[in-house]
Amino acid sequence: MWVASPAPTAAPPQVLISVSKRTFKRAVDRNRLKRLIREAYRLNKYRLVEQPGGHQVALLGIIFTGKEKVLYRWWKKLISAIHRLSGTTAGSSAPPPAP
Repeated sequence: MWVASPAPTAAPPQVLISVSKRTFKRAVDRNRLKRLIREAYRLNKYRLVEQPGGHQVALLGIIFTGKEKVLYRWWKKLISAIHRLSGTTAGSSAPPPAP
């Protein structure tokens, strides 16, 4: 889920990450999933932020609705969603080379 900004911006969007308490009763499990989701976003946010002319995303909500504690399938979906938001074609999930 995302909210558009009124004008293109180069600033990173504010991000909300939510994991259901109903599905994952233990706070340890919810916090681990949120950490993994945050890391997946951190490694791939350059695709969104480094758009020529800026991007339109002001707020970004990532809501985990899965029932497994393993995120390897979900990681690819997050990358795909970032690509759709940025309007680029899908590529590798590796971080950009260091300058």
